[in-house]
Amino acid sequence: MASQSKATINDLYLIPEKAELIDGGIVLMAPAEIDPGYASDETLFSLWLYVKRTGKGRAVGDDAAFRVNLPHRESFSPDAACVSRPASGMKFFKGAPDFAVEVRSAGDYGPKAEQDIAAKRADYFAAVTLTVWDVDLLSDEVVKVYRASDPANPVIYHRGGAAEAEPAVPGWTMPVADLFASDAPRSTV
Repeated sequence: MASQSKATINDLYLIPEKAELIDGGIVLMAPAEIDPGYASDETLFSLWLYVKRTGKGRAVGDDAAFRVNLPHRESFSPDAACVSRPASGMKFFKGAPDFAVEVRSAGDYGPKAEQDIAAKRADYFAAVTLTVWDVDLLSDEVVKVYRASDPANPVIYHRGGAAEAEPAVPGWTMPVADLFASDAPRSTV
């Protein structure tokens, strides 16, 4: 019987699509659907504007990877993120992001999905992420903001409100309506 070798961060560098290193294996992640992709792009754009305006941190999109050292997880690849420390050059970021955004896709519903999402959020906090967004475009509770300081009690934002990511991204807010393509202003060009 052949033994299967454990995947490493070096193996992850060779994967051409979004993936995470979990339990010694490479877990490929499906491409974003239209609405979740729009929401993660809008969040990245808002974070990018914040970083350009303040000169604080770095905003990164869903193709970025973060190397961590947890017993069963060695990387994250959030849908959007913000980090305050310097980048790692041509390598993956060292350590977890300060702020991570996870936008639910069509397959992210049901009891098993809820368990997986909660476990990933716990991993973020174990890796020292300060704030995690759980974005659910199908719910009235669109953005749940979880903080490492009180992970069991998220602050909930609805359409019409402006969500924040304190303490990870001080002073930054984003209108929840911006997460929805149907609410976006239409170009007249």
